[in-house]
Amino acid sequence: MRKITPVIKKLNPVRVIPKIRQGATKRAVKLTEKTIEKTAIASNFLADVANVFLFITTTFKEMFSKEFEFKEFFRQCFQIGYKSLPLISVTGIIMGLVLTIQSRPALASFGAVSMLPGMVAISLIREMGPVITALICAGKIGSGMGAELGSMRVTEQIDAMEVSSTNPFRFLIVTRILAATLMVPLLVLYADGLGLLGSWAGANIKGDVSYVLFFAQAFSHVHFMDFLPAVIKTFFFGGVIGFVGCYRGYTAGRGTESVGVAANSAVVQASLLVIIVDLIAVQITDML
Repeated sequence: MRKITPVIKKLNPVRVIPKIRQGATKRAVKLTEKTIEKTAIASNFLADVANVFLFITTTFKEMFSKEFEFKEFFRQCFQIGYKSLPLISVTGIIMGLVLTIQSRPALASFGAVSMLPGMVAISLIREMGPVITALICAGKIGSGMGAELGSMRVTEQIDAMEVSSTNPFRFLIVTRILAATLMVPLLVLYADGLGLLGSWAGANIKGDVSYVLFFAQAFSHVHFMDFLPAVIKTFFFGGVIGFVGCYRGYTAGRGTESVGVAANSAVVQASLLVIIVDLIAVQITDML
């Protein structure tokens, strides 16, 4: 008869228990690492939120101070507004031209070509002009602010200003944010005007519409409540672009790589916030 050896005798407790303890230790280490990683992510997120609120409150505090840098403010208005005119001009004309060329066949199939100027005017003034122009400004202005302030942080120019008793918030941040808040609405109005001009040129590709008749038909469909909310939200677009660009550049790291990171994150976050602000503005306008 074959002798049956108990299974329990095949397991050596001296060898098995350390393996069990070793496996438990590894699992505990993995759980600890995951917990530490999640805690670090949460703490970094909360730290970023606190830094953003601190940055905003400090900016508003310095914005209403008595010693305002008017010379730097006008210089930033020139850099943001005048230097952006060629890009905004091309963008505005193409917006009106493309919108007219794409919309004309659909309206012609219903015999409503006469409604084309009004439709283009409402589309440009209410939505397309402000949003597309703000996105273009986010790419140009936001990246410029992020790269400029980031390079100043890397080269320790901001630290030198703080050591020399010069307020960097008042000189660098407030002037740029106010200049962006003021100049973006003006650039949007400029783009809307050139968009209507491009729409008139597009309408004359397959037709013959006089300049006076086209603009008379366009503005006959535009009301005050079409114009006012569109202008108001452009101030928020400019403020958002200025805040994000200045924040990302001012809080950049010490390495040279951080300059590119600051410029890239400024463009991405400013563009995303512009779309979010536009969504909120549309909902508020719809309730009114």
